[in-house]
Amino acid sequence: MARSHLKASRLALEDDVALEYFMNSLNFINHPLVGTPYGSALDLCIVLATTCWVLSILTREYSWVDRLWSVVPAVYCLIVASDLEYQSARVNVMTVLATMWAIRLTFNYARKGGYWIGGEDYRWVYLRKQMSSLQFQLMNVIVVAIGQMAVVWLFTSPIHQAWAYAERPMGWLDFVAVVVFLALLAFESIADVQMWRFQQNKKQLVQEGVEVEQPFMDSGLFRFCRHPSYFCEMGMWVTFYAFAVSASGQFWHWTGLGCVLLILVFQGSTRLAEQISSEKYPAYSKYQASVPKLIPFTRLGCIPEK
Repeated sequence: MARSHLKASRLALEDDVALEYFMNSLNFINHPLVGTPYGSALDLCIVLATTCWVLSILTREYSWVDRLWSVVPAVYCLIVASDLEYQSARVNVMTVLATMWAIRLTFNYARKGGYWIGGEDYRWVYLRKQMSSLQFQLMNVIVVAIGQMAVVWLFTSPIHQAWAYAERPMGWLDFVAVVVFLALLAFESIADVQMWRFQQNKKQLVQEGVEVEQPFMDSGLFRFCRHPSYFCEMGMWVTFYAFAVSASGQFWHWTGLGCVLLILVFQGSTRLAEQISSEKYPAYSKYQASVPKLIPFTRLGCIPEK
């Protein structure tokens, strides 16, 4: 029994040394967060952004950032939580929530074939047809590889603020944030299931040679807004920032920049998705006129039918 305990302790020590070596090796760029766990996450972000850009050039596929998008927030949070030896309740809760979010998104992306060769997002294919080769490659390096990976790092950054005030106990705002985050995660999961079933049924009808009467999703949660998953996604990361507010007592901090940029990213993604849908489905304009774009039970984003 004593030997087993000694062996386990030795393995745990070796793991801690390996993790510390890994994090120290990442601190290779001089920036204001050097020496902090989230500084290590920033260096990892730079490495991953560069890797995504190189892979996109070598493979001519541009979804490498999409494949990492769902994974790295949980990794960044784990780096911070491990630095505190999992002793901060707030940081642990944030890490668990980010991991739950990561599992949902990774699963949904994987079953759609996003991780397989040729599983490139249809929007990149569309954009390549709209741009010259030079224009698209400039967008690829600046907006896709660097820009999107930077946004992912930023919208996860509230955990750095929680780390900086790790000694402060959780308060009422933390508990509200947990409830809201989980509610939005549940609604987004429901939207995923509804869209998956719709697409699978549509695919089955096409294979059977049956006419598809309703080619785009407008039922379930999609009755209340045209992009419920985007609405929930933005809401979750705005809620994630509430943990930083609770920890520091500061309403505005640089770690709030991430959720703001994420909202802007989704505005662009929504606009592109709607442009593609409008070109494919003549009836989509009627849907746009009657259902709000992002915020349920409003008329925001409704476009008068021409």
